Formats: sequence, C-alpha cells, structure tokens
Amino acid sequence: MRKREYLGQLELMVLFAVIRPAKDAYGVLISQEIAQKSGREVALASVYAALERLEKKGFVISTIGEPTAARGGRARTYFKPTPAGLREAHDAHATLQRLAGGLSPLQGETV
Repeated sequence: MRKREYLGQLELMVLFAVIRPAKDAYGVLISQEIAQKSGREVALASVYAALERLEKKGFVISTIGEPTAARGGRARTYFKPTPAGLREAHDAHATLQRLAGGLSPLQGETV
C-alpha cells in the first residue's frame, strides 16, 4: 500500500483549479478560479505556496513560458496536473461525495 499524501483544503482547491482549464494554468488564473467557484479570495502568495507543496508531492508540474513584453520581459510559470495529481483529485472528490451522501439537509442550521 502506498503512503498517502493527504492534502489540506487549500491544496485541494488549488489542485482542482489547476485541472479545470483546458490549457496550462498559472497563479493568477488559479486564484481567480478559486474565488469565482468558492466565493473565497485567496492570496496569490498562498496559491504559489500550495503549488510548491503540490509539486513536491508530485501532483503538479511546472513549466516556464516565454517572456512577454506585456509582463515586462518576465515569463509566466504554468502548472499541469500529473497522473498522480489527477488520481489524487479523483480520489478526494469520490471520498467527499461518499461522506456527503445521505446527509440530511442542513437548511436553517446555524453554527
């Protein structure tokens, strides 16, 4: 049995956001995707920290794009999920669905 790399909530949201676009994702796009889909603003520095952790765990890979004049000659870093990252995202999604299955509606409940 393989040693499981458990992901925190932010890491999981970042991984899902990396998977969503049809092309390679980059930090600002990932941050915007999380804000749009979750309603939560996430600091760009937090996104990059999570991406670094995901890359160390083997769930994403990064590539450097071409420098552009619009970015002052700087290159953008793009991220793609690895096969292990796709499996992890699938497993986490399936687990959340199983855990949420059968829950009674939480309407009107306050925490």
